[in-house]
Amino acid sequence: MRGAVPGLASPHPIGQELPAVYLEDDFAQRFTDGLDEVLAPVLLTLDCLDAYFDLDLAPPDFLDWLAGWVAAPVDGDRVPDVRREVVRHAVEAHRWRGTARGVELAVRVATGARVEVTDNGGVTWSATPTGGPPPDEAPQVRVRVAAAADEALVRRVVASAVPAHVRLTLEIES
Repeated sequence: MRGAVPGLASPHPIGQELPAVYLEDDFAQRFTDGLDEVLAPVLLTLDCLDAYFDLDLAPPDFLDWLAGWVAAPVDGDRVPDVRREVVRHAVEAHRWRGTARGVELAVRVATGARVEVTDNGGVTWSATPTGGPPPDEAPQVRVRVAAAADEALVRRVVASAVPAHVRLTLEIES
């Protein structure tokens, strides 16, 4: 998050706004200089606050904070452009979560690779709350990533996008 920036000048120094009797008071000027150093990042941020909410302009640390607002799974070690895309598509990914379209979107945005997702359309139900679905009719999803991608990242994204009860087949082409 934003913090103190050593040596950052305040756009509105408090000491210069005090009544004339305090302008020559050494203690008052040193005290307000300390406040200026703490408030300068806040005042400068407020001056261009709209730029912080623009995903193309937001600083990387603020981008991670925005990702928390929309529950976007960003990894701080990845390049900012990829993190921006994840945040940009977060709402749509949440809207389609658990569907083939949602899995495809999540993997495509996270890896930048072409993704093919197919499911068997299987749906099961049980007349009793404790009854399990028949094993041969369980829903199944196949995810094929058509480019070399980080396998650990793909598995993490797919695990968060595919419902837990669905069988998964993952294919990553090299």
